[in-house]
Amino acid sequence: MEPESICVKMASPKLQQIRFISPVGSVGGGICSAAFDEALAQAPHFIACDAGTTDAGPFSLGMGVPAFPREAVKRDLSLILRAGRKANIPVIIGSAGTAGGDVHVDWVLEIAREIVAEHHLRLRTAIIYAEQDKAYLKRLLHQNRILPLDPAPPISDRIIDHSSRIVGMMGVEPLQQAIADGADFVLAGRCSDSALFAAIPLMQGFPPGLAWHAGKVSECGTLVCEALGKGVIFTTISQDEISIRPYGDGLRCTPQSVAAHSLYENSNPYLHRECSGTFDLTNSTFEAIDDVAVRIRGTEFISEPYTVKLEGAALAGYQSIIVGGIRDPRVIGQLESWLAGVRGYIDESVSHVLGDELDKSSYSLIFHAYGFNAVIGSLEPDQTHLPHEVGIVLEVTAPTQDLAHKLAQLSRQPLLHYPIKEWAGSITSFACLHNPAVIDRGPVYRFNLNHVAVPFTPLEMFRTHFIDLCGSEKSWS
Repeated sequence: MEPESICVKMASPKLQQIRFISPVGSVGGGICSAAFDEALAQAPHFIACDAGTTDAGPFSLGMGVPAFPREAVKRDLSLILRAGRKANIPVIIGSAGTAGGDVHVDWVLEIAREIVAEHHLRLRTAIIYAEQDKAYLKRLLHQNRILPLDPAPPISDRIIDHSSRIVGMMGVEPLQQAIADGADFVLAGRCSDSALFAAIPLMQGFPPGLAWHAGKVSECGTLVCEALGKGVIFTTISQDEISIRPYGDGLRCTPQSVAAHSLYENSNPYLHRECSGTFDLTNSTFEAIDDVAVRIRGTEFISEPYTVKLEGAALAGYQSIIVGGIRDPRVIGQLESWLAGVRGYIDESVSHVLGDELDKSSYSLIFHAYGFNAVIGSLEPDQTHLPHEVGIVLEVTAPTQDLAHKLAQLSRQPLLHYPIKEWAGSITSFACLHNPAVIDRGPVYRFNLNHVAVPFTPLEMFRTHFIDLCGSEKSWS
């Protein structure tokens, strides 16, 4: 299943070191312009920035919407594109619009068009789409070229068909092809965060372990620092080391902060899988250069069969919620049994009002008791302490918004007045935060893929179009 290899090279001569800026952890997060200008004075060779994540949940991918407001994305993208043109260096943006689907890429592209027009820029732009054709994925599936990641189950044609949107997480190869073909600005769909920063150093022949590790510790911006603050990260790679230096008031990287950031977000803290292999931190060392910067050495790279991680989202239903709180210590003292009684009362009301023919498996009704094990549940180490107040969120998910709303309406009264034996007469223990109490959330999504595809070539899953934002357009495959 090993794909054909691809070799791309930049036209510039071999560098002794390569320097780049990570201006913010995600486009739209808010670039510190003063720190950005300070880093730009250090003559970087390129600027790269992540623009998306699965951390925001499946809604962005499923619904085709961004997690940041348009104004925030435009401000950051304008600073980045203008800086890139002024310095005459490439700009790479990946996972556009949060989830990196085609609609997200096109949304950011329109913002880029506005910026180009307003600031009289000219950009040879490579747009790389990462959304996957379902017929193509089913062909791979039938050839046993889609594999589950533990603990995901095998998938089927039905799961692919019922996905609202599926993207592939590209590695460095499509980015490198775009740069080799002369792009000033690469706007990519879903992409490995580290690949955005590793692509050009790898083209210049820098050690792959260092190139990938540099991307890993740079892509979240100042999260690599001892404490998060406003600023940018300036990274230098040579043949035997990486240096990580923050620019911004009060920012400081330490060996501990950089090592900690190297180890996170992965099932194995030392082995980080990418499309073309794994970078290995087992022998990595972290050493202070001065009071704010850190040197990394020793990271290695293990080449492996080429794979592309798939991310998919499917419609889970429509949701309505009720938010409120309880302060009654007697209710809180028996909260679990009280909520169970409320749930029983609701189920009985649903049967009486909506009919016994309603399939209970078609909807879900969940209580989240914030202040009472709602965040980590049974893992809570202190099971004896009772809070003096608890926030309750009733969450109803159903096949239609109308049904979810009705189920939530039927839940409001028992939440307000369900009795306990300690009180005689009618009681009201639950205070609704909003009026009306029922809030319709609309469609909700779930991630439905945790798999990798094994393509025949590193580029076949991604479509690249070149656009001169001043007018002309061509495409290639």
